[in-house]
Amino acid sequence: MTESPLLEGVLRGNAVQQRRAIAKAITLLESTRADHRAQGDELLTMLLPHTGQAFRLGISGVPGVGKSTFIEVLGLYLIKQGHRVAVLTIDPSSSVSGGSILGDKTRMDMLSVHESAYIRPSPSSCTLGGVAEKTREAMLVCEAAGYDVVIVETVGVGQSETAVANMADMFVVMQLPNAGDDLQAIKKGVMELADLVVINKADIDANAAMRAEAQIKSAMRLFGLVNNAMGASQAADFDKQWHPQVLQLSALHNQGVDAFWAAVTEFRKLQTTNGKLASRRQHQALSWMWERIDAGLKLAFRQDPAVGALLPSLLAQVGKGQLPASTAARNLLSAHMQRAQAAIK
Repeated sequence: MTESPLLEGVLRGNAVQQRRAIAKAITLLESTRADHRAQGDELLTMLLPHTGQAFRLGISGVPGVGKSTFIEVLGLYLIKQGHRVAVLTIDPSSSVSGGSILGDKTRMDMLSVHESAYIRPSPSSCTLGGVAEKTREAMLVCEAAGYDVVIVETVGVGQSETAVANMADMFVVMQLPNAGDDLQAIKKGVMELADLVVINKADIDANAAMRAEAQIKSAMRLFGLVNNAMGASQAADFDKQWHPQVLQLSALHNQGVDAFWAAVTEFRKLQTTNGKLASRRQHQALSWMWERIDAGLKLAFRQDPAVGALLPSLLAQVGKGQLPASTAARNLLSAHMQRAQAAIK
């Protein structure tokens, strides 16, 4: 493949050209057209050698916890430290109209106009897990463009936003001081995956923030993330591993951001030294491959003429209560498999 203007723009364009090229590249990768998907795969293959140097930070939390405010403050702090910051925000898509507001940039008005930052809102398109279908690809485009910190902000649903943990180097969960008791902390699936828990808006109620910190630490001990009974050899190995921490901060008042980044820096150094960061990325690459296989099989099933021929009658029978939904699904899958096996022969 000869180097395209789009590839050239992402890798070596000036500030304006590169920003435009990044936007076009991500739009191409998000397209569902077959010809665009082929072009996107080719572009991504060419960009891949230029990726892998950035630190990938996933941030999750319930709506109203202050994710966007925190990301803007953090982004401006990092830019002052000499970093280039890319932010990928995921906006929930309506299950009724299918549309998304894509208004996260309005909450980051200072960061969004900074020449060392790039913010891209994307619709979730009803993809589960709090991220968009092509978030991984968008991350690689930003890395190839030279952004050394890539932040992914999830949609903010609650307890099931675990997909971002499988594409980031570090997974951060943001909590509110009065988010619930210790049982609530234990129930949250994201807590088991969190590398760092941040209690935002700690300035509102210092006592509540202290209680939340104690409850979350207690929950993490129940998860087995802290072991108090160890021998000398176990203790030595324990010190070489990262153990999730809990921090308090106030993004609105720009308090605690330096402590947060110090913890992130410590995490990156430790995980790089013990090889966990490289291992994590290898696992993520394989997971990404299987996700794309699942998506491809689903698309092939929906586009199968044999499935299309059976679908109207089966839909009618299921709708009228004449056929169990599970039986209809099995018949459609059987028709798809028979056609696939015939194509192989």
